[in-house]
Amino acid sequence: MDPQQPEPVVYLCGDCGAECPLKSGDVIQCRDCGYRILYKKRTRRIVQYEAR
Repeated sequence: MDPQQPEPVVYLCGDCGAECPLKSGDVIQCRDCGYRILYKKRTRRIVQYEAR
């Protein structure tokens, strides 16, 4: 894969629940039903913050 091309981020459709991979510059719209509200999936990466 070319390092200049970021990999698409997977979103979930708010209406039909389909997974929609989107890249930078894509239209924010479900490819299955056309619904325009998408939710970002949770990451599987461990995120830890330091308390100060």
